[in-house]
Amino acid sequence: MARNLKLKAGCKVERPEMLFEGFEVTGNQINANVSVDKIESVMQHFIVMHDEPLFFILEIPTLLSDETEIGDGVIKTRHRDVYYIDGCTQEAALTIMFRVGELLFNDGLSAFGYGCHNSGDEIMFGKYNVLTVFSRNTDGYADFFEPHDIDRTEKLVTAWDTFSQDHPGVSEIYEADGKTVFDIPGQFKEWGIYFAERREDE
Repeated sequence: MARNLKLKAGCKVERPEMLFEGFEVTGNQINANVSVDKIESVMQHFIVMHDEPLFFILEIPTLLSDETEIGDGVIKTRHRDVYYIDGCTQEAALTIMFRVGELLFNDGLSAFGYGCHNSGDEIMFGKYNVLTVFSRNTDGYADFFEPHDIDRTEKLVTAWDTFSQDHPGVSEIYEADGKTVFDIPGQFKEWGIYFAERREDE
């Protein structure tokens, strides 16, 4: 039986009773609802199953001061800044979560994940607890969610499917020990984290 989805601290929805854990496969992509108390183990699982160089991905909202105004205080399009740490060992990838996992798991505005330099597989955890796996061989993930008690479904209902004008979602910045996800690039400067690109927010 599917379990109700436990949302991260930085995300709120009007009708949480409509959301359940589960995953669906579409082509080269797997989308899943993953509860906040399971995301660390799911990410660890992905890391340890890939014995190859990894990279860390962090997407955070572009600061308002860096956005282009089309009028006094009016911004037409919001963006997000994408950061990477290349060439991570499995140990280094796991250490990132050990150091800043609370922020990564609970922040409502950002997304983070890991990718593989050789196979090209990637995993991302974003707003409203939606996790996405990209792979040229999704068959290799047939049993990936089984140890986490997350079942396959033919039609995954995410928080985005429940939103309306009367029932919007709320995503907020999360703070722990006086720090937010905006502090992470500075915390990992010595690890070679770098700004890669600014993307239009979806």
